[in-house]
Amino acid sequence: MNLESTDILKEFNLRHTDCREEVLSVFDRNHTALSHGDLEEQVNQKYDRVTIYRTLKTFLEKGLLHKVLDGDGGTRYALCKNDCKTDDHHHDHVHFKCDTCGNTTCLDHVHIPALKLPDGYTRQEINLLVQGVCPACQ
Repeated sequence: MNLESTDILKEFNLRHTDCREEVLSVFDRNHTALSHGDLEEQVNQKYDRVTIYRTLKTFLEKGLLHKVLDGDGGTRYALCKNDCKTDDHHHDHVHFKCDTCGNTTCLDHVHIPALKLPDGYTRQEINLLVQGVCPACQ
């Protein structure tokens, strides 16, 4: 396990497992949001679906990952980059899905504008997905 993965797991008070290490490594190698199936393929099916699902769920709960809607009704996951913690996720940024390559990326510096909800409504999450063609596919 590389030092960075060890530090990340310690920082988020997670015990080390081979699956957690490998899932972190897959996210580190990719700069796009990944689905559960993407992860299964990239860890060479060393771990069963449930183990990967539990790892993703734990990483979400601890603030290591955030969910990204993919426009097809599925869910992808991306590494948090803004010092998120268990009770403090802040992902008010745009996600971009390329219609050509299918990759979904976080556009961290493109923020979702503030929304004023009517009285009685409480925001828990905002998702904004822009679809088009990425620079690599132009």
